[in-house]
Amino acid sequence: MNDYDELKERLRAEPRHWLVTGAAGFIGSHLVETLLGLGQKVVGVDNFCTSKQENLDQVRALVGDSAWKQLRFIEGDICSRDTCQTACDGVEYVLHQAALGSVPRSVEDPINSFQNNVMGFLTMMVAARDAKVKRFVYASSSSVYGDAPELPKREEAIGEPLSPYAATKYFDEVISGVFQRCYEMGTIGLRYFNVFGSRQDPDGPYAAVIPKWVDALLKKDEVCIYGDGETSRDFCFVNNAVQANLLAATTTRPDAVNEVYNVAVNARTTLNELFRLIRDKLAVAHPEVGNVEPVYRDFRPGDVRHSQADIGKAQRLLGYEPTQSVEEGMEATLDWYVRESVRG
Repeated sequence: MNDYDELKERLRAEPRHWLVTGAAGFIGSHLVETLLGLGQKVVGVDNFCTSKQENLDQVRALVGDSAWKQLRFIEGDICSRDTCQTACDGVEYVLHQAALGSVPRSVEDPINSFQNNVMGFLTMMVAARDAKVKRFVYASSSSVYGDAPELPKREEAIGEPLSPYAATKYFDEVISGVFQRCYEMGTIGLRYFNVFGSRQDPDGPYAAVIPKWVDALLKKDEVCIYGDGETSRDFCFVNNAVQANLLAATTTRPDAVNEVYNVAVNARTTLNELFRLIRDKLAVAHPEVGNVEPVYRDFRPGDVRHSQADIGKAQRLLGYEPTQSVEEGMEATLDWYVRESVRG
């Protein structure tokens, strides 16, 4: 039995009280699903700016009405002090996922990105400090590595941020460090590397690449690749991100707290490889997509050329071990998108 399996057994035996911000979002809804499935008491916060009630409806259907009763949902904004204070009341662990994502969005509207990702983050941290939570785990991003050329990326070697979004996530890490030093608050940052899975929204101009491409292929629309397709990423299935959050929140190792960790699988997949993987797997059930080729356009400003994570620190200090590869995660993800396309 690995560390994560042991943790889940402990949580089932001794339920805890959790807050998940961004609870109706992609990663947030998976955290809520897992925690309720483990018999935990959960507070969820979301303002539905970039998320959907449908995500919570699916979680309810998956966990059942009995477990669902352990969720207290607050529709509210993390920039509101009252909302944050109410949400943190009585909570032991905060899993802070709420943010305004997307590099292109931040380039077009940096003020809104900073308002949500920095001021909202600070407001929630103050509320968590005042509520004396045991641990504050927050979503950072691989974008903080910026122009650092080293591969794989190690937590201690970051470069200059290349977008306003990257800067907001870097500032969150700085603020976290200040709260550690000034208030002795236990925090852990998780630098996500291109997390994907079910309930990731394919709609809108800032949709992530995997749901956007799947949706386009199923609808027989154009699939666009920015650049030459040899840009690479460390794609990480959402179950791995959930594991990292729960391990980070509950670790009892003093040397594991007040750190940042990469959350990925330590592998590189080019956009060309990713496209072929998605297309070929979809073609099993939808043969008409088997001969589709992408359209190539100019590189986008703010995009990092290559990204791959060294996950040794998370393995060593948190006991993190990815349970799904890109291919395994993609199987489950595509099954969900195909079912959704048929249903809706």
